This record gives sequence, structure tokens and C-alpha cells, in this order.
Amino acid sequence: MAVIRVELAGRGYDVQVGADLLEQAGTLARDFIRKDCVAAVADRNSHRHHGARLQAALAEIGVSVEWFITDPGEGAKSWDVLAKLADWLLERGVERGDHIFALGGGVIGDLTGFAAAVLKRGCGFVQVPTTLLAQVDSSVGGKTAINTSAGKNLVGAFHQPALVIADTATLGTLPPREMGAGYAEVIKYGILGDAAFFDWCEANGAKVTGRDPAALEYAVTKSVEAKARIVAEDERETSGTRALLNLGHTFGHALEAETGFSDRLLHGEGVALGMVLAARYSARRGYLSAADAGRVARAIAAAGLPSEIASLQLRCTGADLAAHMAHDKKMDAGTLPFILLRDIGEAFLDRSVEMSDVADFLTQELQG
Repeated sequence: MAVIRVELAGRGYDVQVGADLLEQAGTLARDFIRKDCVAAVADRNSHRHHGARLQAALAEIGVSVEWFITDPGEGAKSWDVLAKLADWLLERGVERGDHIFALGGGVIGDLTGFAAAVLKRGCGFVQVPTTLLAQVDSSVGGKTAINTSAGKNLVGAFHQPALVIADTATLGTLPPREMGAGYAEVIKYGILGDAAFFDWCEANGAKVTGRDPAALEYAVTKSVEAKARIVAEDERETSGTRALLNLGHTFGHALEAETGFSDRLLHGEGVALGMVLAARYSARRGYLSAADAGRVARAIAAAGLPSEIASLQLRCTGADLAAHMAHDKKMDAGTLPFILLRDIGEAFLDRSVEMSDVADFLTQELQG
């Protein structure tokens, strides 16, 4: 088991990583439980697979669980579900000093974290991520949000968890496609800031997606360590350092929007293809060699992730995709900074990108 500390000016928290940690959840989270019953949020899938394990672990310390269960998928990150969750929590007398448990993937973490952020102006929550993507990315760092008709994650708050319990054994229930989507966020840390870790991913990616226990724990630990360093330096994305974590996301969110934020393109798959596009666009602007851009694409493709826009069979233009980017949260005074690459392991923020050039580039990509 590994313990990674996220340091945040006197209010840091631990991320516990290892197999079968759910059975230890009562002991690990004891300091954050004040009553003999806790509120927990899950979707139907995470509750079916892991709810009994969490409930049994808390029962060992004399604590029962009341469940708020949602439908799986992005539809749960909505105003309607948020309102229902907030009312449900208030009906159960949740107080500012209490902690809500979030059992599930990134959707559950985002929804629960945002509800905790606004309930009585802020109560605590414990992240228990059960997907690879959530364990290496969304459960750490305090970004919480819901989706609106205008786009994804446009209404939210920075609200850090009190504890993250990343039980790698929960990943055994994930479909292969979900494992691949999570792996995109693992290899992202190598591409943006750690060339040696990218080398490791090239050699061991199949072990990670194949759920080799040692490879999984190493990949999750290295990813969380990388994110913890960045979050500690730039918690609220004000200096530009944390923005580097958005590598692949600007392109990826545009593709997600064009595919209706549906199962046609999972978030991690969008990020994977977005990183390929970011690498190719970096080469177009003369920052990155074409050889290294190709290396990124091959590593993504080798993991079974999309590396060509053509695979999505979109009926749109490059301008259409660029238009989706106008809703990006990073848009400032009419300009959109892009996370690009000078080298594998060296991402940077480029504020000089012209959207017309992005549209032309995407048109070429769409045409193959």
C-alpha cells in the first residue's frame, strides 16, 4: 500500500492506494466519522459491486450507511440530481462537520463533491473511487462540478476531499473499455511531465489495462504523486501549472460535445485522442518533432484507445469542432490557451493560438 500526501497549506489529505482497501475503510476513515450513521452516494453499478464491502467495513466500527443511488453515466451530473441529493442530505440532518462518502467513478465524485461544497456552505466528503480514471485523476485535487446545457463541468467548485481511498481491487469489475479510458489519464502524466514514466507506460501499458496488481498499484501511485505535486503548487489553477493537467482536454471536450457527451466517446477516450491531436498540433507549430508526435499516437493506439478522428465517423467540419471550444472554461477575453508539447514530458501553455488555425488543422485531421 502507498500513501500520498496532498499538501495544501495546513489542510492537506492522504490518498491511500492499494488492493483491498475497502475492507479497511472503517479504520482509514474513522477520524472523519462523528455519528453512528453516514450518508453515501453511489450509482447502481458501483453500489452493486462494492456497496456491501463498504457497508461491512463501516459496520466493523459500529457505523451504518444510508445510500443515495443514482443512474450510472454523465446524466447524474445534472441540476435535477444535485437538487435531489441536496434535499436528501438535508432530510438526514447532515451537518457541516459531517463527511459524505462518494463510492464510484468520476461522475459520483463530482456530484458528491459539489453537493458537499454547497451544502450548508461546505461539509466534508471522502472519495472512494472505483474506476481507474477516478483513482488517478478526478478523485484528487478538489475539482467538483455538474454539467449544463451549455457544456460539461461549467458549474462547480474547488472543494477538496478529506481522504481518498483508492482500492485497486475494485478495478476488477470494470469493462475493458473503461480500463482503457482510465489508462489515458495515466499515460497523460508521462506525456505532460515525466518522460521516464512515459517510457514505462510504453513498456507496461498492457499490464496496467490487463489489471496486473503490481503494475496497477505503481501506475496509480505515480499518477497520484504527479497530480499531488501540481495541485499543491497551483490548487485553483491560477498560475498556469495546474492547467497542464488539461493536456488533451480542449480537443477532447470538443469531440465529446460533438458526440453528445455519450457512450459513443468516453471521457478518457476523448482525452486520449485529444492528446494525439495536441501532439500533432504541436508538431504543426514547430514545437514538437513529427517523430515524437507519432510516438504519442502509437502509444495511445497500442492501449486500444482512439488515435484518429476518422474512427469516430463524425459529420462535422473543423470549424464545428473549434466552435465547441468557445465554451471551454479556460477561455479568457476571447482567447483560449492550449496545452501543447515541446517534448515528450514537457508540456506548456500556449496563449498565441489562433482558433482559425485550429479549425484548419482539425479539418485536415477529419479528412485523414
